[in-house]
Amino acid sequence: MAILKIARMGHPVLLTKAQPVADVAAPEIRRLLEDMAKTLEDAGGVGLAAPQVFCAKRLFIYHVPASRAEGGQAVPLTAVFNPVVTSLDDEKVLGWEGCLSIPGLRAAVPRFRRIRLTGLDGAGAPIDAELSDFEARVVQHEADHLDGVMYPMRMEDFRYFGFNEEADRFPMPLPEEL
Repeated sequence: MAILKIARMGHPVLLTKAQPVADVAAPEIRRLLEDMAKTLEDAGGVGLAAPQVFCAKRLFIYHVPASRAEGGQAVPLTAVFNPVVTSLDDEKVLGWEGCLSIPGLRAAVPRFRRIRLTGLDGAGAPIDAELSDFEARVVQHEADHLDGVMYPMRMEDFRYFGFNEEADRFPMPLPEEL
């Protein structure tokens, strides 16, 4: 397994629509998945999309630590191939997001609170899950990468965008309503 270089905002791979993965069992895809897992662990993030490691394929991985999980139930590392995300209603919530491709910054981004995720898991089995709150946010963020969308493109108020160190020093509460 290798730790891969992460593309940073400004690289064209992050702005293009990724192509479907035809064979989730292909050796090069299995290797990519292992390398992405190692890279995510090394970087300390909660999600990583293939375009972020210079591979324009419709694949991302994510996990949710117990401290961020609804009901305290951690979500183990999960691979999602060829995902489709649909909102379950119109409710959006504002929440802080960072990105491994935009190091050192974070922003308040509106996302659907409840979504349906379909696609294939790491073994090629179908996924059909309803997700909410932080897990839904992470999945929407990673799925956006597959369509060439980065979180600043989703922002509505740039007052809530800044460097992590400053945001930690001067915490800013988010507005309750969008």
